[in-house]
Amino acid sequence: MHDPYKIWLSEVILQQTRVDQGLAYWQRFVERWPTVQELAAAKEDEVLKLWQGLGYYSRARNLLTAAKQVVNEHGGQFPRKHSELLNLKGVGDYTASAIASICFSEAEAVVDGNVYRVLSRVFGIDIPIDSTAGKKRFKELAQELIDPSQPGDHNQAVMELGATVCTPKNHTCMLCPLQAKCVAFATGRIGSLPVKEGVSRTRDRFFNYLYIRSAKGIYLQQRVGKDIWQGLFELPLIESGKSSRKSSLLKALETDHGSGWQVITRSDEVKHVLSHQIIHAVFWEVEMPRKFKVPAEWKLVPHIQLVNFAVPRLIERWLEQQASR
Repeated sequence: MHDPYKIWLSEVILQQTRVDQGLAYWQRFVERWPTVQELAAAKEDEVLKLWQGLGYYSRARNLLTAAKQVVNEHGGQFPRKHSELLNLKGVGDYTASAIASICFSEAEAVVDGNVYRVLSRVFGIDIPIDSTAGKKRFKELAQELIDPSQPGDHNQAVMELGATVCTPKNHTCMLCPLQAKCVAFATGRIGSLPVKEGVSRTRDRFFNYLYIRSAKGIYLQQRVGKDIWQGLFELPLIESGKSSRKSSLLKALETDHGSGWQVITRSDEVKHVLSHQIIHAVFWEVEMPRKFKVPAEWKLVPHIQLVNFAVPRLIERWLEQQASR
């Protein structure tokens, strides 16, 4: 039997990550916390730090919550049923189906991007895969096709076909075992399937990060509230409605923190693209007023200890650049 803990970790990590990148993260998690009991006992900061660079940090927090659920509500044993797995924090139909079929041989079909692509092409289905009707239709079709005697192998085979042969581009139809049955291949529609209803809207945000150097270290603050990067650390931030110049930053600093600030340098704008947001970040090296009272939420972190703090990839890259100067 496959270890549901390790399968669960791999599915969560690989949801938005390439296998070559995700494998290293999976190995680090398994080495640090070999069992769900050990992960459940971890601190959130530790989990966020090990997750750093993967993005979608809510998944890391959900990972910890779900581990605690397994330990506290299920005696340390993963639920064996798809319906029960869905009650774990952050576990949706895809992950629940993968665990139930691969680990416990429940005939529950997995539907991910690879499966959508294979089914839409083989059966010539042009219902948008991101529509309510499309999600329902493809789940039903996948469920009809699953081999109840080997559900785990069946699911992994279809996903592997989509990942290696029936790919979005550069597909190798001549190697596909389903080519003779493929409607899209027969009708020349490989490139137009699957169909998507629309692209999600993105919004632009303008972040002004304050780089305040000191012989003792630099200041960081922890992000709170229901926003991106919740729980991670970053440089003190002033968010503006548009790209800021020196004069507008000084005005914002005076409004938020009083007068007497000096701007030393301004970085070029860095564009950081997230799923539904585009962050336009500028790093300002500034000097505090002499009698400035540092806010309680700002934390002076010695340079040698920066590696212990989980930060967004945007901040990590910038700090690396400063360290190499």
